[in-house]
Amino acid sequence: MGKGCIAATKYFLFLFNLIFFIFGATIMGFGLWILLDNQNLIALLEDSSMVLKVVSYILIGVGSFSMLLGFLGCLGAIYEIRCLLGLYFTCLLLILLAQVAVAILIYFQRDLLRKEANKIVSQVVVNYPGQNKTAEQAWDYLQRTMQCCGWNGRQDWFGNQRIRNSSVELYPCSCHNSSHPVPNVADSGFCQASSNDWPIYETGCMENVGSWLFTNYGIILGICLGVAVIEVLGMILSMGLCKSVHQEDYTKVPKY
Repeated sequence: MGKGCIAATKYFLFLFNLIFFIFGATIMGFGLWILLDNQNLIALLEDSSMVLKVVSYILIGVGSFSMLLGFLGCLGAIYEIRCLLGLYFTCLLLILLAQVAVAILIYFQRDLLRKEANKIVSQVVVNYPGQNKTAEQAWDYLQRTMQCCGWNGRQDWFGNQRIRNSSVELYPCSCHNSSHPVPNVADSGFCQASSNDWPIYETGCMENVGSWLFTNYGIILGICLGVAVIEVLGMILSMGLCKSVHQEDYTKVPKY
């Protein structure tokens, strides 16, 4: 490989490592967002299940590792350090295999994950309002923004202790259907209904969340494929540069 090709490979590899570094920073930021932001569904799940709570720390760890790997790859590319290039290739290969394994695991365990999510949300709905303020704020936010009520439907709220024990007809304010003009509707807590025909959204949040994922699956799939392509190209470039550096070092060895 000529010097021009080596230089091009080196700077292309540097660029890919820079992208990988930014990608790691994004993942770490996403993990921190899960921990600190209480206005999302993930915060609800993270606060209610120890298994899902660990996910945020895993994302932070993976993001930090990706940033470190990108930094080492940049050093290996610029200074043509073979050991760093080899370590970079090995780590990328392990990450790619781990991503494939996680995707397969999620696919085959999707029913179990669905049951776990249903169990978590049911606990929040039954005990609402309780001590788990973060989960309740996240759940109210989800119902308002996704225009849904309950996980499976309004019937989930029939088991709520406050609604069952109330002498008046109550319904969750975050389920309120905006097409029913009622003044001064709160964003959380319970509102009083004039009859058992609650002015709420009838669709369950599980259906609406599933519809949102189906609508945006192209974007999600594109991001996943883009990450995989970057990783594969990084592996190819690192091995090509490592081989070129080896050949260059070999030609410099004096022959007797």
